[in-house]
Amino acid sequence: MDWSKFNIKLMSMAGQGGSAFGMALMEIAQNRSDFKVLSADMSTPAGLDKFKAAYPERFINVGIAEQNLIGTAAGLASEGIRPICVAQSCFLSMRSFEQIRQYAGFMKFPLIIAGIASGLSLQYFGNTHFAVEDLALMRMVPGMTVVCPCDSLEAAKALDAAVSCNAPVYIRMFGGTGVPAVYSQDYDFCLGRGVELRDGKDIQILATGSMVNNALGAAALLAQDGIEASVVNMHTVKPLDVSAIKLDKKLLVTVEEHRNFGGLGGAVSEYLSGNPHHPALLRLGFGDKNIRVGGYGFMLGDAGLTAEGIAGSIKENIK
Repeated sequence: MDWSKFNIKLMSMAGQGGSAFGMALMEIAQNRSDFKVLSADMSTPAGLDKFKAAYPERFINVGIAEQNLIGTAAGLASEGIRPICVAQSCFLSMRSFEQIRQYAGFMKFPLIIAGIASGLSLQYFGNTHFAVEDLALMRMVPGMTVVCPCDSLEAAKALDAAVSCNAPVYIRMFGGTGVPAVYSQDYDFCLGRGVELRDGKDIQILATGSMVNNALGAAALLAQDGIEASVVNMHTVKPLDVSAIKLDKKLLVTVEEHRNFGGLGGAVSEYLSGNPHHPALLRLGFGDKNIRVGGYGFMLGDAGLTAEGIAGSIKENIK
């Protein structure tokens, strides 16, 4: 795709869904006619209204029935149509897990499963609507690629890459509109390959999704105290880019808007467990308890996932 026509500032304002579906999908649709988009009554929150109006024959709203969405998508895939499934991350990953496991994992249908409003995005809807276990669940599905974009540009690139990938892909999108931009210009995006955004000799921070921006902020704060931290955008949680993990650091840190087990932290732990010589690993995320509900900023602060909280945890553990 020619990314020079996209305005990164506008993409950031549109949010991850608006960029991926409202912008990138419209471009993809001009060159490919082999896909359909299925939504669980989420077309407007996901930024799909423009696509729905332009290509009504390629859009199916199954209603608030995520299990039916995956079943319908599998039927289309069996007939050679590439389905893009769009719903809230919490319900796609949990309510539809059995269907995803059977159709994408066992039957190997190349479903694109795009979860919106992941992590704590739905704020005051509470723990029933938080998607903080989805990375763990999707990692368990055989053959599933799990992608967690860090900003709006990367969400659009992830969708483009997923459509070209003949395998099941889970794309985890967060937030609404006005997602902070990590990238100010185009870059080479490749599924399964981490991107080092900042170099540092002392520690390495491996971050994914919304936490990439906060990890960069934490690295800047640590530099003021003489601690040099490299930051890697691990946009693909599965397959994990183990070549990006540096074992010569004083400390490795994973940061994710997810439980601190089962997701990125779990994947890195599993890799390190097979290596007898590695630095200590600090996993930052949500622990083994329910999350105190409040505004988005409050909840991140409560969990120590702001730039200041991440830097503080690292300083406590690097000693």
